Amino acid sequence: MNAKWITPVVTAFDAEGHVDLEANKRIYEHLIQGGMDGILILGSIGEFFAISMEEKKKLIDTAVSYINKRVTLYVGTNCMILKDCIELSNYAIEKGADAVMVISPYYFNLPHDSVINFYDQVADNVNGPVLLYNFPDRTGYDLSPQLILELVRKHKNIVGIKDTVGTMGHTREIIQVVKKEFPDFQVYSGFDEFFAHNVLSGGNGCVAGISNFVPQIASAFANAAREDNLVKMAECQQKIDSLMEIYSIGEQFIPIIKEAMVQTGVEFNPVCAQPLLCATEEQKAKIANLLKLQEITGIL
Repeated sequence: MNAKWITPVVTAFDAEGHVDLEANKRIYEHLIQGGMDGILILGSIGEFFAISMEEKKKLIDTAVSYINKRVTLYVGTNCMILKDCIELSNYAIEKGADAVMVISPYYFNLPHDSVINFYDQVADNVNGPVLLYNFPDRTGYDLSPQLILELVRKHKNIVGIKDTVGTMGHTREIIQVVKKEFPDFQVYSGFDEFFAHNVLSGGNGCVAGISNFVPQIASAFANAAREDNLVKMAECQQKIDSLMEIYSIGEQFIPIIKEAMVQTGVEFNPVCAQPLLCATEEQKAKIANLLKLQEITGIL
């Protein structure tokens, strides 16, 4: 099976709230050594919404040069101002990113024509591959399979999508509708537990966050899929299913994922951009208990 697991990586900040470039390098190395197929910087879990344009560009520079084509590198480039989104996207492509990923504008619930117009403008003006990002819980509306197909028919540089929807049926319909006409279109799930269902349905894998602290499990899952090893896939599925509890420990999952990384040996300060707060002592204890139950004691 054609399968990849891309890590939507967290962003490390220093005590003053600025991007910590050296700490982010350590995180990238942790993921590369853990066997991940690729890294997405400045996604939702990467707190793109709280980072200035200047610091985003510095982080892109660092990621491109440090990762140095060892794994696939995608860059989240959404900005609420369209020209900024296009500028940042072209910056990432020019610096050497493999593609950019763009979530549609949020705050207002946009109608079909507005979404099409937004992505038309992005695709027409970005000089490289673009992946769509569907996250209705954050945007307030859905990118339907037919809307996606309409865009892909018009723009050769729209090459894939991350579909962060809590029902696999939505992603499965994208696979059936879009890949039927465009078999090379990449369809990734945004939830870890849907990885196997995605690839068994003909998709390409997932871009999902548990791999930040257990890349060895995520990479083993992807390797098993590529080897058509269903027994190993079932074993990995059960591990991922058990670890999905991580998302229930706190209302905001970003500080929880960061704390889990620290507890498994990744060296960085697990602070988040304001207004998100670090994990509480109670949450830290729950994370430690979950890791212990799953016999995850540190970086392998």
